[in-house]
Amino acid sequence: MRASGGTGDFKARAIAGTHTVLIALDCPEARSKGLMGFAFQREIAGPNGRGPKFLRSQKVFKSEVPDPKNAHDPDDPSKPMAFYTDRFPVQSFLWGDYAASPGTRYHFIVQPMYGQPGALTTDPGDAVEFDITTEQEWDDGETHGVWFNRGAIASQKFAEEFGNKPPQNINDPNDPTVKWLSRGLLEACLGYINETKPGDALRVAAYEFTYPPILEALKALIDGGIDVQIVYHDTTDAKGTPNETAMEAAGLPVNDQKSTYRRSLTKIPHNKFIVRLRGGTEPVEVWTGSTNFTPSGFLGQTNVGHRVADKETAENYLAFWELVKTDPELAAARARTAELTPDPIEVIAEKSIARLFSPRHKSSMLGWYGRRMLNAANSLWFTAAFGIAKELVDPIAQKRNQMRFVLLEKPAPDVQRKALTADFNRVILSFGTPLGEIYQMKNGKPTARVPIKEFELDKWFFEEEHFRPKNDGFVFFVHTKFLLIDPLSDDPLVCSGSANFSSGSLLQNDENMLLVRGNSRIADIYMTEFDRIFRHFYFRDIANQLAAAETSDDAKAIFLDETDEWTANYFKPRTLKNNRRLMFFEQPTSTWFANAAATGGGSGKAKKTTAKKAKKTKTSSAKKTKTAKKTAKKAPARKAKKTAKTSPVKKVTKKKAAKRAVKSSKKKSSATKSTRKTTKKAKKARR
Repeated sequence: MRASGGTGDFKARAIAGTHTVLIALDCPEARSKGLMGFAFQREIAGPNGRGPKFLRSQKVFKSEVPDPKNAHDPDDPSKPMAFYTDRFPVQSFLWGDYAASPGTRYHFIVQPMYGQPGALTTDPGDAVEFDITTEQEWDDGETHGVWFNRGAIASQKFAEEFGNKPPQNINDPNDPTVKWLSRGLLEACLGYINETKPGDALRVAAYEFTYPPILEALKALIDGGIDVQIVYHDTTDAKGTPNETAMEAAGLPVNDQKSTYRRSLTKIPHNKFIVRLRGGTEPVEVWTGSTNFTPSGFLGQTNVGHRVADKETAENYLAFWELVKTDPELAAARARTAELTPDPIEVIAEKSIARLFSPRHKSSMLGWYGRRMLNAANSLWFTAAFGIAKELVDPIAQKRNQMRFVLLEKPAPDVQRKALTADFNRVILSFGTPLGEIYQMKNGKPTARVPIKEFELDKWFFEEEHFRPKNDGFVFFVHTKFLLIDPLSDDPLVCSGSANFSSGSLLQNDENMLLVRGNSRIADIYMTEFDRIFRHFYFRDIANQLAAAETSDDAKAIFLDETDEWTANYFKPRTLKNNRRLMFFEQPTSTWFANAAATGGGSGKAKKTTAKKAKKTKTSSAKKTKTAKKTAKKAPARKAKKTAKTSPVKKVTKKKAAKRAVKSSKKKSSATKSTRKTTKKAKKARR
């Protein structure tokens, strides 16, 4: 849901997801003089409301609270002191309320604060008020349901809530710490499984398949006589593999070719989806997304679960499941996925859902994604868990007016980072890292994380721990795979699924991706969660950079500016903060789909490059044709006849042909067996 507020100098535009409300603010530059920040009040609207309360502040004025970590609650000295925005206002024109509840109507009051620390005032005439209702994660009649977990990124708040101790029972969905980290993602997946009625059926495709609550829920359905069939990842012949060990512990059969099927003949069987069949035969909905069926998937990494109640989508996914169930080799898998999901047209239909399955013959979809990035009329928001494919660097980096936000698991290699940030006032990068640690770089690439010596922010923040057994999982923080094109518009494009935006993912892996056009509700959920994760890590990145610099004082990252200087970059032309402020209030002159249709898929530099290549190809082709004609005139017909006579086609008897065919068949069979053997002995990839 979206809402606007303000009739005076100050204005707000709010976007509500499920657990997050993102609020953008604006005012004339003259009103920024003396502005110390914004106070936020929120109340639950309606008869059940309990009156407005000021929301929490993350920063304080140093003159007021010089040592915030050692400031304690006057009513309970065992607890840290809480700071609120009426005394310690938000010094930003973009703010997110990350503590909202789904399906709840809220009344917000935003007050510009002036004066001096300890004596702030506000003019009631400047207040901005609005009502907004957060989205339900799922409801009857909905086509889409979306759930994001909290995961490891919330460890500071986790430390405050639970004393920085690991969950006592990570396999218990009712454990308070498990519920807090999951924030509904685990409950939603279990709910999807447990809603299966007698006579219905489930078809599961799993990459990492080790979390007891999920396996036990599926086993309970099987024991109840429900048809559950599972394709699982196992690309090695080694005994004691994690998936099969977990399956045996849960009482599930191992590769019995009735309930479970081993998927081995592919590089990475990366799917994580469940298809529901009504009456055991009619596909009606799908659970998909980035979440592996593991503790780290639900509780550690940042992940999303996406439920789709759409018959055509479910039919498509069932056909894909039937394919991977047979454990096809690469060529056969590519041929079938091309039939099931051809590359989409440049502008998919309004209010539609397109699907994309891998492995594919070509990685041409990277070009499709890149063109959509270039077509954005307002902004693009992109997560890259395993780095940015070279084919997407230019579509992100190319200088233009649109804002681009990129969230990575690790910092981009130096060469790529320089290219991406050349348009420094329109492109923002953020990457996962703990406070007080910085990446070591080797050959321009990020390697290990190392603690920062004498990290001053330790005085204000809890020491971080992350709650995953043995740090399992290759990706620690950002595991989502999605791309948003113009999510602030009424006709956005959301691309989300299991697939990383890479050639390897497209060409070698079992993958699935949803392309959803025109659903602003889904775009709002994805965008507000992206903002939550992005800005959380962006603060860490800046704090760590300050700490690692030789002459900087990283402690200033926790304190508010005690003047109005913080507003300067929000109104200075050609600065990132100014452009981001305008992004929420300026109306684009075009749309992404109009741009795509007008340019035939490309735009700007991409279009010029394509035209240049086409012209070059045309010129080259014309030259070749002219040369060929001259050669043809010079070559006498008798030369052709002579060539034909001196190169007779040898006759081959039927018997010899048969022998050759048998020999060729044996060679192919031997090669196939060798390929299978090599594949199954390959080291199991961890993604």
